[in-house]
Amino acid sequence: MILKKLALAVAVSSAVIVSAHAADRDRHDDGRGNAHEYGASSFAFALIGDGPYGDAVEPAFDNMLTNINRDRTVEFVIHIGDVKSGGTECSDERLIRRFNQLQQLRIPLIYTPGDNEWTDCHRANNGGYYPLERLQFIRDLFFPNPNFSTGGHPMRVMTQANMAGYEQFVENTMFMRNRVMFVQTHVVGSANNLRPWSPYDPTDTAATPRADRLAEYTARNEANLVWLESAFATASSRGAAGLVVSMQADMALEFANGDPARLGFDDFLNKLFELTQAFGKPVLLVHGDSHLFRVDTPRLGPVWANPEPAIVVPTLTRVETFGEGDEHWVKVNVDPRTPEVFAVSARIVPENL
Repeated sequence: MILKKLALAVAVSSAVIVSAHAADRDRHDDGRGNAHEYGASSFAFALIGDGPYGDAVEPAFDNMLTNINRDRTVEFVIHIGDVKSGGTECSDERLIRRFNQLQQLRIPLIYTPGDNEWTDCHRANNGGYYPLERLQFIRDLFFPNPNFSTGGHPMRVMTQANMAGYEQFVENTMFMRNRVMFVQTHVVGSANNLRPWSPYDPTDTAATPRADRLAEYTARNEANLVWLESAFATASSRGAAGLVVSMQADMALEFANGDPARLGFDDFLNKLFELTQAFGKPVLLVHGDSHLFRVDTPRLGPVWANPEPAIVVPTLTRVETFGEGDEHWVKVNVDPRTPEVFAVSARIVPENL
């Protein structure tokens, strides 16, 4: 089924990306009435996530958004999810407030959901919500028009919702900017929704899982694999110089395939490694979840107490953004004319030190 739908995905996404790329090329300002400081080939984007986690840090988060708005070289922002903490209510009011806060950005906002917005909402201190109802609320709130981003200057994107059979996955998007492909995939913490909703339903356990929870994971996992394949195929067909994959979850790359730490992530990681090696060009994997800013070339697979050697994919770089308690952001300068394509740096907000 995946292979059949992949052919359609490549055809559809290629057509839309050509249109979106042409629109970007014709745009002469950065959404704020200012000419781009970067040339036609180079540009920059901002990476944020895992915040704001509490009402008390909203002013610090606002400081960070203001700091990004001041940087005229940044063309768009990627938020990798978790717009609230895992210990606060998943109320409509809180989620709407977070959405509105992010709309202060004067440039396009690309968002992918985190587990704190829906998967973990079954917890008593989150209000005991039905997670799938919260997921639908997030989709309706953050993706009012799936063919466009949000933010102060929305830009056109390709959404998986336009692919037959995947209409519900409005959050999976992709776009190409100056020969670099960007793809957003809905992969979240809490074992990618394989962790039981036991506070909400005490009968939901690993041994006796709820059917609706497993069905949600299965459908979204397949959609993510199809979307990832489509992005790499389109990037290859269009001669992309690099590719950026964004998601919320820290997928425990350093652990072996099949390790409990990678529950819910094996399928995606195996596909990502396979596609990255075949692509042969720089791939940037950006995520959050662990609240630790880091840039590395991860050792993939077994590293402890296992005779099998770890795998290193030299073209894969992992970037994790700042998280709760560190209201700062990550800037990625992109130049497809260079072998490395991506240059990553931390941006510290002075007011938040």
